[in-house]
Amino acid sequence: MARYAIGDVQGCFDELQALLGRIGFDPARDRLWFVGDLVNRGPKSLEVLRFVRNLGESAVTVLGNHDLHLITQFEGFERKRKDDTFTDVLGAPDAKQLVDWLRTRPMMHAEGNWAMVHAGLLPAWSISKAFSLGKEVQDALAAPDYREFLKNMYGGKPERWDDALAGWDRLRVIVNAMTRMRFCTLEDVMEFKETGRNPPPGFLPWFQTRKMPEPQIVFGHWSSAGLQLNHRIAGLDTGCVWGGALSALRLEDRWLVQVPSPGYQPIKEGR
Repeated sequence: MARYAIGDVQGCFDELQALLGRIGFDPARDRLWFVGDLVNRGPKSLEVLRFVRNLGESAVTVLGNHDLHLITQFEGFERKRKDDTFTDVLGAPDAKQLVDWLRTRPMMHAEGNWAMVHAGLLPAWSISKAFSLGKEVQDALAAPDYREFLKNMYGGKPERWDDALAGWDRLRVIVNAMTRMRFCTLEDVMEFKETGRNPPPGFLPWFQTRKMPEPQIVFGHWSSAGLQLNHRIAGLDTGCVWGGALSALRLEDRWLVQVPSPGYQPIKEGR
């Protein structure tokens, strides 16, 4: 069995199929790890969702910010943005089944010597603690009153983690770190305005605040930084929707495979 981590697909179904052909993916033998953002900005979000859902136990995906955006829009809590491209999902006859499935995906996955999250983890969180915190959000999204959480999920405050946080504030910080964060301080303060490669004064890329030793972390979300690979991390958002590539990393030996994309969105600063 091989495990392949795959960067942000964002509706790029054709590139995903080409990538799986390149790696020789066999659902009876291999497992796919999707870093989140299965949907939006690319042309075929519906095909991607149906395909990944039908993989069953052969795939695990964590929630990304675009996935949550689809969920909240389907539930009526967010307006359509001009660059949204998931109307195919919203109008599909199986839309509710697909969105309900997506809503119950985990925030984080950990297995063996790897952990996976869409955006990042705060320095105060060990892998085991982060997994437990992610489960709090997962439980809220799966609860009968999940719509109450969705109504209170968005916002940039609090911007700092504190173990004493409770209620919506606590869950909101967890969501923001795991699906939106790029930069933070050693004191667990997050920054959301800067989306490029260079940190604002006083901030660091979140993975530079992590303590060693710990499992390797695979993530997405940061297309402006491109491929990021070292002995500690694997950042796999290589900007497929922007004309970059869709990337897969075999976790057992770090074999990297990429397929190019023509791009479906005009490149803009910070992305």
